[in-house]
Amino acid sequence: MKRNLKFYETLFVSTFSVSAFTFGGGYVIVPLMKHKFVDTLHWIDENEMLDIVAISQSLPGSMVVDASALVGYRLAGIPGVIVALISTILPPLVIIAVVSLFYQTFKTNPVVNAVLKGMQAGIAAIIADVVISGGTEIFKSKNTLSIFIMIVSFCTIYFLNANVIWVILVCGALGGILTAIQNRKKVMKT
Repeated sequence: MKRNLKFYETLFVSTFSVSAFTFGGGYVIVPLMKHKFVDTLHWIDENEMLDIVAISQSLPGSMVVDASALVGYRLAGIPGVIVALISTILPPLVIIAVVSLFYQTFKTNPVVNAVLKGMQAGIAAIIADVVISGGTEIFKSKNTLSIFIMIVSFCTIYFLNANVIWVILVCGALGGILTAIQNRKKVMKT
């Protein structure tokens, strides 16, 4: 995919700002990425965003970096991945470098500790929003199998204390199998 310089600038600034203002990792970035890439820029649709989140959860490493790389790849191939990765990694790298310089001061500062505790409440609210909006989309799709998988996954983790990694792996395998079956049906129809 050939893109112009303005596109790459917008991609860089978008992923940089999402990364720079995301505290709490993983799921916190989802609504910010959705707002930026789905609602504001209209570069991807909501279902693609849900797919990107699901795939980035199952990949090793930081979900934020994985999701940014997938968005970059979806939008502009390998050059998009490179731009998205650099712009996503840069803010935490700078923040960690600064914090490491002043670690002893931050460690014992009651104001910094109070701010971090307060941020935990905000992060919990953002994660709740992601769960509710993602679950709502699954119910809106009226895909009985997806709804069943979501409910069984929740019950398995919550009530049976199953390891989340195993649930993600099983759901990923199921998704792969279902996609292969759907693709095979499409090929047979044509």
